[in-house]
Amino acid sequence: MIALLAVTLTLSAAAGTPPVLTLDEALQAARQNNLDLKIARARLEQSALLSRRAWAAYLPTVSVGGSYTRNGNEIALSLPGTPPGTPPIVIQPFDQFGAQAEVRQAILAPSLWPAIRNAGIAEDVAELSTENARREILFAVAQAYFGAASLQEAIRATQFLLEVNTAREADTKKRFEAGTVTKVALLRSQLDRTRAEQDLVRSRNAYASAKLALATLIQRDAEFSVELPPVPSVPSAEEDLAKQALEQRPDVAASRRNLDLALGRRQGAWFAYAPSVGFSGVYRISNAAGFAGRNDVWALTLSAQWVLWDGGVREINLREESARVAEASAQRKQTEARATEEVARARLEYENAQANLAKAEEALSLARETQRLTEISFKAGVATYLEVADANAALTGTEVGAINERLQTSLAALRLLRSAGLFARE
Repeated sequence: MIALLAVTLTLSAAAGTPPVLTLDEALQAARQNNLDLKIARARLEQSALLSRRAWAAYLPTVSVGGSYTRNGNEIALSLPGTPPGTPPIVIQPFDQFGAQAEVRQAILAPSLWPAIRNAGIAEDVAELSTENARREILFAVAQAYFGAASLQEAIRATQFLLEVNTAREADTKKRFEAGTVTKVALLRSQLDRTRAEQDLVRSRNAYASAKLALATLIQRDAEFSVELPPVPSVPSAEEDLAKQALEQRPDVAASRRNLDLALGRRQGAWFAYAPSVGFSGVYRISNAAGFAGRNDVWALTLSAQWVLWDGGVREINLREESARVAEASAQRKQTEARATEEVARARLEYENAQANLAKAEEALSLARETQRLTEISFKAGVATYLEVADANAALTGTEVGAINERLQTSLAALRLLRSAGLFARE
């Protein structure tokens, strides 16, 4: 196992140290390459056409068309009172050609007015939803980065323990051959070295898995290393983060605009009771003169329509939209209450993580001093090998625990910033 580990370390050194990917670089790569974010942006571009589609219903429409008809008989008439020798008027030729142009324009369309306004609100909701998705994706990238960096630090701690246990095994073997220690001490040293090797393999596999997850989020290869960033700074406890959350979080703003959208749709249901007025103009031309004796004809039409009873559809729509208004209002209050709760809970988690980190750092300082004194005592022949082994294991465990508490503090800080709407804000 030691030989295999040595070969692995040699190959890694020969391959060279992979480039360091910083947290800022990872976040920037996610902004550019993350597939979920690209999907969200593509949907936003689709939503940006809602207003134009709503306006299109109010803009004039122009259509042209043409036709050809082969008739079985030709029909020609001579109108009474025409001078002798006047050729008859062909009202149906064998080969009949025709063309038509038509213009339509809505003059008074009350149902379209709230639809245009609602389209703009729907675009705002889509934009806010995309912004919320962007922040959530960057938050996931930051979490993955801190996790990978912490696992990399844990590898260093377990590798140190392996080096110590390997050296201790060699020293114990010499002492056993000299007859100064028992067989049990030698077996214990070999067991400690084996466990350290297993822990190192687990740590490296966990680190590789974390890097793979991070690489997938930012769409690049996993041939990089990371550096442990400092714990993110958060606003002081005196600042009203709950108020900032209600002002800064896009999901809260989206819930408010969703309520505006529901109110607009209910207004549209009311406007369906109003009459509508429209205008149309038609121009037709054909090689058949018709009874009027002209090859072209035009007509202008001003029409009005007022639906007095549609079987109760408008009443059903009005009740449905009113229920949606009530739903959107409750969802807005729920989103605001959840945002306030998340800020309070994140603040408590961050303060608890800070306290745990302080205790972990204190315990790490004590473990280092204990390990140092135990090593000195062992060299002086006062301490036993088991005491040294226990001190080394305790030091490594304490170091890993401190790394984990630092990770939890960083993640708690990220969650607090996210709950207040301050993380990845641009």
